[in-house]
Amino acid sequence: MDVMDGHFVPNLTFGPVVVESLRKVSSKIFDVHLMIAPVDPFIEGFAKADADIITFHPEAGDHPHRTVQLIKSFGKKAGIALNPATPVSVLDYLLKDIDLVLVMTVNPGFGGQKFIPLLDKIKAVRERISACGRAIDLEVDGGINAETAPQVIKAGADVLVAGTAVFREKDYRGAIQRLRG
Repeated sequence: MDVMDGHFVPNLTFGPVVVESLRKVSSKIFDVHLMIAPVDPFIEGFAKADADIITFHPEAGDHPHRTVQLIKSFGKKAGIALNPATPVSVLDYLLKDIDLVLVMTVNPGFGGQKFIPLLDKIKAVRERISACGRAIDLEVDGGINAETAPQVIKAGADVLVAGTAVFREKDYRGAIQRLRG
């Protein structure tokens, strides 16, 4: 679920009330990607709305480690989102505490953007995850379609986010099958 504040990114979407309402009708994993700044004041609301995973951008607050600790204090999984220009080294002191790394292959804030081929970055994140010895999901979001999905999987991704590639089609199931290959 992409949450945007109209400040960190130009678009505005929804808040914890919508997540809480959706939780009443779904038992699916709610991976809430917060594209909001400052991020810390909103963590509690999304945790109480029953998000399972709360993912944030390290640029959205002064102390990413403190944000991870805050997410964990509510019993939630913590994710870090890396914008295309965010260096992989930001993970060096966070991997022991996080559950997910989201590599953005577009600049966040708009659907339908062209995939930025950051395959080396995805590989570098996968190497860091493997070296730390923890089960951490590597998610990729941005420009994922039937052509780019196999590329990011080969680079090391194990979770893909596809919006436009699915929702621009009338046959969602068929679009998802094409992504799966």
